[in-house]
Formats: sequence, structure tokens, C-alpha cells
Amino acid sequence: MTNAAVTPRKATEIIAIYGKGGIGKSFTLANLSYRMAELGKKVLLIGCDPKSDTATLLFGGKNCPTLIDTSARKKQAGEALTIGDVCFKRDGVFAMELGGPEVGRGCGGRGIIHGFELLAGLGFHDWDFDYVLLDFLGDVVCGGFGLPIARDMCHKVLLIGANDLQSLYVANNVCAAVEYFRNLGGHVGVAGMIINKDDGTGEAQAFAAQVGIPVLATIPHDDDIRRKSAAYQIIGSQASQWGGLFADLAANVATASPLHPQPLTHEALLGLFAGDVVGRDVVLEPATAADMCSQTLVARPTLEVVYDDA
Repeated sequence: MTNAAVTPRKATEIIAIYGKGGIGKSFTLANLSYRMAELGKKVLLIGCDPKSDTATLLFGGKNCPTLIDTSARKKQAGEALTIGDVCFKRDGVFAMELGGPEVGRGCGGRGIIHGFELLAGLGFHDWDFDYVLLDFLGDVVCGGFGLPIARDMCHKVLLIGANDLQSLYVANNVCAAVEYFRNLGGHVGVAGMIINKDDGTGEAQAFAAQVGIPVLATIPHDDDIRRKSAAYQIIGSQASQWGGLFADLAANVATASPLHPQPLTHEALLGLFAGDVVGRDVVLEPATAADMCSQTLVARPTLEVVYDDA
């Protein structure tokens, strides 16, 4: 009896993308994944942000039903969850949203952990993709959002930032997390930074150089990009004037190696910006107990029992 030929499973590269909320992760990943698909790659985009808006641009403004909510609803109805309930596709790009709790009703990080447990139940580890892109919120430091780094669940990390202190602060925190888990035996590294809304001032370029990672693409602060993305239009397609930019980004993402970044100290991070912007001449003046009350403090005897030495 001859054995049937088995098609070997392709090696899927899992990439976690981190950045400050509102910095343009969803915009960048929707256009990058679309361009990758045009270039013949099979791509899965997974939104790991409780806002569940990663795939909104990809699907022209339409929201996907989330994995966590759909799973709970199906379980309550006694029905089995299928991949078609939560994963959708457009022009060769596959996308889904993990979801998470509503504001004030649970832990977003725990939602991420539960979402990946559900993914495993759907066969995540057996899927055949060239790339799986995970869109993570970088502002949050709880364990759930650091899951791919802490558990070696991704092959490399990409950072998205701009020429502003807050986005670079978040990027620096992610570099610090990578450094921490590498010291514990982890293998995830940072492959590079994508600079979005670049106005030419250079702080993000300087940051990347100082922590020791390459800049994989620079997306300009351009009104055409702003207007089209606000209208949920893909700008990274081959037919767009920006298609070449995203093709180059796709090539750089494919070849960039995970590196061991050197996160900056707080003062070094501030040093990327002009002194008159960050108030470097401010001196920390310690507060006193009298500062904390509007009335004059009255010394009161202590109620502590003091024993004489025997």
C-alpha cells in the first residue's frame, strides 16, 4: 500500500505590531496586508485591540463580529462556533477581531488571553498562511497585551510610531518588554519601526537609530492619505500612487531580522526633543505636610503607647 502524498505545511511567520492608540496601526496594517495579498501572499490580520477596529478600514467601514462575543452567543444558544462566523476576507486578505469587554466591565488583557484560547480551539496552529499580523495596543502594559512577547508566540515585533513623545514612549516600553523577556530566555526581537504621519522633524528616526532598529518605511503626513483613510479607502493597492511605498514595506517586513533593542532611559527619550518643548529646566521641589492642607497644621500628641526600657 502506498502512502498518499502530503502537501507540506508552509512556515507561517507571525508578527506582532505594537503602537500607541491612534498612531495608525490599523491604517498601516490594512494597507500592508492588502498589498501583501496583491503580491501573492496569503495573509491573516487579527485585531487584538478591545476597540475591534483593526479590520474596519480593510472592509470599507464595516465592523466584524468579534470572536469573544460570537463565541459567547453561540455557546449560550448551544451552537458550535465555526471559522465563517468570525473570519472574513477581501481580495485575498483574511481578517478577524478578537474583541474584548466593554469599558468598565472586565480586563482587556484577560480578554486577549481568552481570545487566543478560542483561536487555538478553531485550529489556529494548523492554519496555512504566509503571514499572520497581530495588531496590539502598545499603551497597555498588562500581561495579556504582552502575550506574544512573553510566550514566544510571534517571530518578531514591529513598532509603529511618529515624531511625537507619546508614541515613542510607547515604542520604548515595548523595546523594554522585549529586553526583559529575552533576559528570561525569550527569543522575540524587534524587526524595525514604521514611521507614520512623518512631518520630517526626525525624532522617530533618531529614536530608531539609538535603540538599534531599522526604519522599515516612512509614511508621510499627507492630506491625500488622511482624506482617503478617513473615508475607509485602501491606499496601498497597486493602482494607488502609494502602492510602491507599501510594496517596499512588504519586502522590508519579509526580510527584517528580529533584533535585540536597547531601550532608552527616560532622560534619553526626552533628549530626542528640544529642551523648550519638554521643560528640561524644571526642578523637582519636594512637598511638605503643610502644603497638603488649606489650614495650619496643629501638632497633636501621639496615641502610640511607649514602654519604658526594663
